[in-house]
Amino acid sequence: MNSKPKAFSPQDPHAVRDAVRERYGRVPQQDAGGCVPSSGCCGSSAPVDAAAWALGYGRADTAAVPEGSNLGLGCGNPNGIAGLRPGEVVLDLGSGAGFDAFLAARAVGPTGRVIGVDMTAEMLQTARANLQKSGAANVEFRLGEIEHLPLADASVDVVLSNCVINLSPEKPRVFAEAFRVLRPGGRLAISDVVARGPLPAELRHDLDLYAGCIAGAAPIAELEAMLAAAGFADVRIRPKDELGDVVDGWFPGRGLAAHVASADITATKPA
Repeated sequence: MNSKPKAFSPQDPHAVRDAVRERYGRVPQQDAGGCVPSSGCCGSSAPVDAAAWALGYGRADTAAVPEGSNLGLGCGNPNGIAGLRPGEVVLDLGSGAGFDAFLAARAVGPTGRVIGVDMTAEMLQTARANLQKSGAANVEFRLGEIEHLPLADASVDVVLSNCVINLSPEKPRVFAEAFRVLRPGGRLAISDVVARGPLPAELRHDLDLYAGCIAGAAPIAELEAMLAAAGFADVRIRPKDELGDVVDGWFPGRGLAAHVASADITATKPA
């Protein structure tokens, strides 16, 4: 029997952050064979590698990262749309256990650098343990909120994020911070969940669906306006309808792909 959804107010940013931090703090403690429903942008019992392949990662990608860095929490592959080049400095917003950060580190090489930022202490601890296993010298992980980035102005070339910004109760501030830390000519490459239209109240006020990357999704037009207001140009948001079955699998039986979609989001900071 399904339990009654946990209600909360999405208008209270402190309540949202506390709920998300508590939920994702438990994820590294789950069995490595797959994440559990309502633990994140997932819900499938499939092994985490198979979940990553369904999102567009290759077998070489999942084989290249330290064990335990892929927790199956993404909704796409931001590295696949970032066009990373050797020597670039990359920021990963909501870096989790480090999966995308480690892949980015391989792409930018020893002359480049990757900085992961996450607000969850348990995730940060896991990422740093994975970093020790990897031996990578061009990656670091910092504790911080993506609305208040612990980085200097104009200090990175690329901002990545994978299914994290939808969790923020202050999305315009996230984009403003991303714009601030990017160098002129820098770019944004994000995989995230977007709303196909206004979400019904029973979805927006469901705590499990918020922590599960559904209820906090913003409509495409709103995201475009936020990015433009932050100063970004060349904004492109492409819903990936081919991942509808993946989205529905996060919370089986809810028919969520009718309301939200995984999307690739790219933009640039004018030079």
